Formats: sequence, structure tokens, C-alpha cells
Amino acid sequence: MLGAVPLLVAVMFTTGTRVDDDVSTGGGIEHVAHLPKAEALDSPAAHNSDLAFTGDHVIVGNYHGFAVYDISRPEEPRHVSTVLCPGSQGDVSVSGDLLYFSVDYPRANEECGASAVSATDPDGFEGIRIFDISDKANPQYVAAVRTDCGSHTNTLVPGKDGEHEYVYVSSYSPSVDFPHCQPPHDKIMVVEVPLDDPAAAAVVSEPRLFAEEAHKNTSGCHDITAYPERDIAAAACMGDGVLLDISDPVNPVVTERVQDENFAFWHSATLTNDARHVVFTDELGGGSAATCDEKTGPERGANAVYAVDHGGAGPELRFRSYYKLPRHQAETENCVAHNGSLIPVPGRDFFVQAWYQGGVSVIDLTDPDHPEEIAYFDRGPWDPESLSMAGSWSAYYYNGHVYSSEIQRGLDVLRLTDPRLVEAERVRLEEFNPQSQPSLPSH
Repeated sequence: MLGAVPLLVAVMFTTGTRVDDDVSTGGGIEHVAHLPKAEALDSPAAHNSDLAFTGDHVIVGNYHGFAVYDISRPEEPRHVSTVLCPGSQGDVSVSGDLLYFSVDYPRANEECGASAVSATDPDGFEGIRIFDISDKANPQYVAAVRTDCGSHTNTLVPGKDGEHEYVYVSSYSPSVDFPHCQPPHDKIMVVEVPLDDPAAAAVVSEPRLFAEEAHKNTSGCHDITAYPERDIAAAACMGDGVLLDISDPVNPVVTERVQDENFAFWHSATLTNDARHVVFTDELGGGSAATCDEKTGPERGANAVYAVDHGGAGPELRFRSYYKLPRHQAETENCVAHNGSLIPVPGRDFFVQAWYQGGVSVIDLTDPDHPEEIAYFDRGPWDPESLSMAGSWSAYYYNGHVYSSEIQRGLDVLRLTDPRLVEAERVRLEEFNPQSQPSLPSH
């Protein structure tokens, strides 16, 4: 283990400004602030990725590390620090003073400055990095945990004893040529973190989710969203949508799985607050294709809403409807369903979601058979002449505002003005990992 190794950290304290260039909005939404990508994380290859929230701060993951922003004044966000630690993907989760960071492309060793190496290198490292972020201006590297096939995404699951927590690691694309990523890779990895000694974190189990021959179209999961208070999780696993019983967090158990002929790649999932429905997303084209067009149609590259029937011996998933971004995008705009979260309006199901260069969509899911867009934020193409990777990777609601991680442009802050969403402003969280859903007020 590494033990509090200092990193290259840039403390800049830059402040956001309102930016309306090439922006279009519809419905009750306003673009209130923007910050460009942090210095050292601002090359075209350094994609901004996922977000996690702690107190008055948001952590923005990036393929080359992460950046910390002060959002105590959401309309004037302030860049606090940057950690340069390349490894691709950069999925992030926070827990108290700890940050978990996904590394999905092998590095020569565990150090942050290590160079990239081939996945065929037996000494290459990929997996989970752990940081201490108690000092937001000076995060410290604590430990690294190798996981098979690296970590494309990670999901935080609290332990039952209050002394441990668990990180579910999702990854995929095995090959016989990769020494640490062998087929069939029909599993996830569970990392146990002792809270009194996070440097001792280690893989504690490797649950096999797809051992049956009938599901060999799936060799790993892309993303898992846990709902710890209800002991369930929804997993998007390449060719399958899955429900898990996580009452024993070390040994999650598959309780239901479903396939959909219109889905190309099961990407992510979000449960409604009452856990009666789940929204799965299809990342058709791997996020790099222009699929929000008439040719692709309304049922591919979309959300699929499934009811969760708890009436039998185990939960059963029943298809209800598709939701596809209703605004066609240009052929130079990568656009497909991506990461989002619930908007905490008691008794209603509202959802905010990123669609890459399709922008941000606010969706009313209260009638699961007829979801509809009620607001949107969108920009024109990053490059009008050619298709390139850009747009909103993640869009999440947190304590009164929507925060969007824009792959090339940086961090956007949006305010919702639709009167149907006003009650959400009363809900305040001290911490929010969108892939570890909290129970929200129901009335």
C-alpha cells in the first residue's frame, strides 16, 4: 500500500461565470454558471466523466485525474484543486473523507505518474485508487487495489457493521491475451475498505453473476446502482439488465435478469424512490455515435422503463415503455442515453439525464407508460465539421441545482424553474453518489 503519497495538486480558486454561447433551453431550466475544465485536465483526450458530491463540494472525474469544486454558491462555483493521476474513465465515489477513483487502462505501476502500458503487460496496474480528501485543497493518495479487467465504474455500498464499506467494481472486455482480464469474466469484484484503516482495502469477493450458458453474451457489467436502504441494486451488464439482492453486501445475489432486443449495450440503471420501477439505459454506439436521429428511431439508444413486481417469490421485471430524446441532433453530435438521477419531488418520479451532445433532459416518469421531456439544456456541435467525443457525460440533481459534467467544455450548473419541481429544493443531502441511491422523502 502507498500510504499518503503526495500528488501534483494545483490550487487555483477560479470562479465560474454564466455562459450562454450556442446554448438553447426549453421548459423551466436556466443555465446559471460554467467553468472550463481544470488546467492539466483540459486536453481533448482528458475527458470529464462522472460526478460525486460531498457537503459544499462536487468532485469531477476525468480520464487524467479529478478536480474539486466549491459549490457553496452554486451560481459562482469555485475551482479548489486538481489531482493529476491518469488512468482513463475516472469514475468517482465519495464517503466521508475518502474518494474512490476508477482506473480502466493499465499503468506501469500504482504510482500516479506511471506511464500507460499494454493490457498484455503482467505488471500493469488498473483497478481502484483511494484518496483522502479531508483537505479539499490538498487530496492525498492512500492506497491502490488491483481488480480484474480494471475498474470501468465503481459503486459504493455501506457495510452493516459501521466499520467497513464496500466498493463494487464493474468492468468488461476480457481477452485471453490479457493476464489480468481473462474470459469469461462473468463477475464483479467487491473491495472491502476498513474505515479505520483504508490503506488495508482489498478484494474480498468475486461474485459470479453470469455463470449460465444462456447468458454468455455478457462478460462483465458496465455499471451498478445500489439502493442500500432497501438491500437491492440494479445492474446494467452489457447484454442484460439485472436485479441484485445486496442484503449481504459481500455476496450480492442475482434475483432477476432481463434482455431487450432493442438494446445494444446495457449501460446504467436508476431505481425510483419507491423501488417500483427501474430505468435502464442503452449506450448504442458506445457513446461515440450520432444516434439521436430519425434513422435510429425512438426505441434504440434509449431508456427502457421496467416495473419491478415484488409480489412473487422474487422480483420480476416487466417492460413498460421507452424514452428517447425527442430532439434530433446533428450528424456530428454523439448522442445517446447516459447518466442521470432522480429529482427529489415527493410522490412524483422526475429524472434528469445526460445525453452527451444531446445535452441535458428533464423527464417526467410519473406515468411509466408515457414518460415525457419537460425541460432541456443543449448546445450546438463541439465540432460542426466532424463527429467527435463531447457533451454531457453526467447530469445530476444535488441540493437545488443540476450539475453537468461536460466532456470537453467543463462543469455546467443549471437551475430548474418548472413549478412542478420546486419541492425538490427542500431536500438537502450531506453526500451524494448517484450510483448509491439514498432514500428520499416520500411526502
